[in-house]
Amino acid sequence: MTTLNRPCAPDGHVCGIDTAMEVIGGKWKVLILWALHEHPHRRFGELRRLLPGITEKVLASHLREMEADGVVRRVSHDEVPPRVEYSLTDAGKRLNEALEPLAAWGRERRTG
Repeated sequence: MTTLNRPCAPDGHVCGIDTAMEVIGGKWKVLILWALHEHPHRRFGELRRLLPGITEKVLASHLREMEADGVVRRVSHDEVPPRVEYSLTDAGKRLNEALEPLAAWGRERRTG
């Protein structure tokens, strides 16, 4: 018999934090959110330079996932050469606002 550590809702999420962590989980997603907040409407290469250490594969994968989750918008401009820009959706902006207290906590912990 399997023992459950916590009750499970029909959609697999226990609470709002569980749902949010699915969207922002991992090392890079919150940093991508921050970069797009600080530098809106960025191209892929610009984002990569803003996030030293991230690989192209991971950035591309996370951007696709974040677009599917509705927090990042991808706009392809009909130009030669092709130009694609990424920005935050309204949901992505609200998510960043929700993360601000966590960022403040981290800044306090780092300095004090």
